[in-house]
Amino acid sequence: MPGEPALVPLAPTAAALLAPLVVDPTATALITDFDGTLSLIVSDPATARPLGGVPDLLDRLAHEFAVVAVVSGRPASFLVERLGRTAGGTSRVRLIGLYGMEEAAPDGTVRLVEPAAPWLPVVAEVAGRLRVDVPAGVLVEIKGAAVTVHWRHAPDAEAGLLGRVAGEAARTGLVPHAGRASVELRPPVGIDKGTVVQSLTEGCRAACFFGDDLGDLPAYAALAHRARVDGAAVVGVAVRDAETAPEVLAAADLVVDGPEGARAVLTWLESAARGGRPSSGTGVPAP
Repeated sequence: MPGEPALVPLAPTAAALLAPLVVDPTATALITDFDGTLSLIVSDPATARPLGGVPDLLDRLAHEFAVVAVVSGRPASFLVERLGRTAGGTSRVRLIGLYGMEEAAPDGTVRLVEPAAPWLPVVAEVAGRLRVDVPAGVLVEIKGAAVTVHWRHAPDAEAGLLGRVAGEAARTGLVPHAGRASVELRPPVGIDKGTVVQSLTEGCRAACFFGDDLGDLPAYAALAHRARVDGAAVVGVAVRDAETAPEVLAAADLVVDGPEGARAVLTWLESAARGGRPSSGTGVPAP
């Protein structure tokens, strides 16, 4: 029909997997990680930026789908800075940081979940100790209710840093979580990307999650639970690069190459939801 958007072409198997998500967008949740998914992995975490056009794309998707959310290990304030707000100062996109311990309100203000609040001074003390005498190239990043130790620029320091982090975990009760050339200590509050995805998809008949790292595995498991228990149509998308763990690829239904591949799938979903008919062609490869 005249005026209908043209669909971004996808490989046939990818289009078939994604088609159930656009049968009724108003009952579908789209959830994505940030680093390695909407943004390239960079050597300095502070310099990470979303790919061009991604903030506006997410906002447009949020006008078509029941839920559009970014769930990241980053602080929610970081997501607000990087993904921005609409001209009116608010956004329909839910920005959830620290694996679910923080969420930005539509006006950009950030709320920390109550169980994490008592752990703020503990995390600060641990970060202070970890910053003492770290090898050159190691970054100790404090995120409020979590602290991450990065050794991408000092790979030989990994074993020693893991030992120090394990010692802090035993001393304080903080829980270590492995990441890309990093390890993070978080409060034991029973919140992760899986619990967040479970909550965000409540009542939805279809859902999709985009991830790239070990911290995303609980999210894929939550999708599988929705499919098994509620009969929801779900698609787990792994955004692959040279560092992607095999467990992440195995957990996904669809594998795309890099944030560019994730952006292409999101663009396809937008055009399909706005009236294009799901079709196939060339573009995003199937796994």
